Amino acid sequence: MPQLHPDLSAARFLPTPTFGPRTAQLARRLTERMRPVRAPSDLLIEELTAPGPEGAPPLDLRVYRPRSLEGPSPALLWSHGGGYLFGSPIQDEKGSIEFARELGATVVALRYRKAPQHTAPAPVEDALAALSWMVEQAGPLGIDPDRVAIGGASAGGGVTAALAQMSLDRGGPRPLFQLLVYPMLDDRTVLRADLEGLDVRMWSVASNRFAWGAYLGTDPGDTGISPYAAPARRDDLSGLPPAWIGVGTLDLFHDEDLAYAGRLREAGVPCATTVVPGAFHGFDTYLPHAEVVREFRREQVAVLRAAFG
Repeated sequence: MPQLHPDLSAARFLPTPTFGPRTAQLARRLTERMRPVRAPSDLLIEELTAPGPEGAPPLDLRVYRPRSLEGPSPALLWSHGGGYLFGSPIQDEKGSIEFARELGATVVALRYRKAPQHTAPAPVEDALAALSWMVEQAGPLGIDPDRVAIGGASAGGGVTAALAQMSLDRGGPRPLFQLLVYPMLDDRTVLRADLEGLDVRMWSVASNRFAWGAYLGTDPGDTGISPYAAPARRDDLSGLPPAWIGVGTLDLFHDEDLAYAGRLREAGVPCATTVVPGAFHGFDTYLPHAEVVREFRREQVAVLRAAFG
């Protein structure tokens, strides 16, 4: 059995829920009812509304900005995780505050539409609308439109990777960087029989199979799946923004993430990777004060700072 990282040993008894229709609905209700932290005195936190994609509802955005900022700042569009089934910017509040404070940046956290009520690529369309709005409203928002990065974790990382592709194809804004935290990229992972007995935590093979089916509206692994739904399906990755991908060795997405990173580099797209030995999916949210988690976060801040210049 693979060994947990020493800093994560407290997770050895962590149960791994299996998500299906009822548990996903419960998780959606719980995350939608999460209460935000009290805004720190040095940050301005606002709930803003932006136009959604054509024919879709307006977007709800949670925006974080240091009060000390003067002039246009770099910006990060952040997409939360939740298997495309549930989740909220509030679950990543601590991280968004850290990014804003450490980078002197404006962080725009997106609430996107969820499966199964909204199948792919609805969340990606929402993300593109949010990104376009950020660039169009750069002046009022105090954003430098030439220094906008995109990022997300888990399903949010999948939304982010697909957003980079969609924006490129449609002639939309060109993000200068994509931060992909253990991203959910490839529905074909559910076809791998060798993963059935994998000792995973937080996100299981069964949950992955259900989530992809709900998000795609068809059986995962089918032919004809759009890359805007499963970004690893794209044949040509050239022209995409530079990227960073971080994942643990005990994460169900380990192989698909490193394969995507390798293909980005082969296509001429700079892509740095961080692989955390003995780390499971979502390890940074479960044990946020562990030193290995602090280092994982420091690396994300460092690559964004370098991208912002």
